Amino acid sequence: MNRRSAGAVTASLALAGAALAAAPAAAASAAQAAPAAPRGHGEVDFTGIVALSNCSGSLVRGPRSHDSDKALVLTNGHCLESGMPKPGQVIVDRPSTRTFTLLDRTGRSTLGTLRATKVEYSTMTDTDVTVYRLDETYAAIRKRYGAPALRLSTSRPHDGTEIRIVSGYWKAVYGCKTDATVYRLREAGWTWKDSIRYAPQCQTIHGTSGSPVIDARSHRVVAINNTGNDDGERCTLNNPCEVDRKGNVTVRHGIHYGQQTYLLARCLGKGNDVVLSRSCALPRP
Repeated sequence: MNRRSAGAVTASLALAGAALAAAPAAAASAAQAAPAAPRGHGEVDFTGIVALSNCSGSLVRGPRSHDSDKALVLTNGHCLESGMPKPGQVIVDRPSTRTFTLLDRTGRSTLGTLRATKVEYSTMTDTDVTVYRLDETYAAIRKRYGAPALRLSTSRPHDGTEIRIVSGYWKAVYGCKTDATVYRLREAGWTWKDSIRYAPQCQTIHGTSGSPVIDARSHRVVAINNTGNDDGERCTLNNPCEVDRKGNVTVRHGIHYGQQTYLLARCLGKGNDVVLSRSCALPRP
């Protein structure tokens, strides 16, 4: 996982501090800040992007979200401040006071601090996602900071889609194409469905967990960045493996992955609630 959490929390946090101080060459060369451009035109920028203490994230809205709704921040399940959800665990409506640093469109300046009131939804089963509900509405955030939310796509991305992975933690943008959809992705005790494999050019690093994966053409969020195979190991922590429909396992050293978000978009109902009804395919508690 491209994160800071669980059994690796202490070591990863230490690594994060050292890495931030040194600004690794890998981050500088593989991730270049996108030039500023008006939303809806040209390159993807840092509009709607947030930084967490240990991960990246984004201000997002669904197809039924209204400006008067309390805003949502999207990141990974394994970025949850209380620790990674266990396999099979689903967390809903848990109080939270977590804060997020909202970046300007260039990624070079901070617009302000956003604050959560609760964890709306979090799991690492089938997918790897946490959704925080904020104490301000989309309208209030836009009025105060001039920052609109990113829109979640309700459809799957096609293989070969040009994407941008925007990290608020590193203030960097990774660009490549989606390579393929993986039937099952397994890492330690967790299994994720229909994961997106990136082309090798997207060499995301620790701290990019939770970054939105944005369709470069539509500028809609199609996935959330979550992991990569660091060491070539088979199905271990930080070394996910691919499992096909017949149970065959494939290890791709140095390849990175994201989790599709169209299911979340379809489950966001009135008032921006994650509605776990029969029509919602997200795991339930």
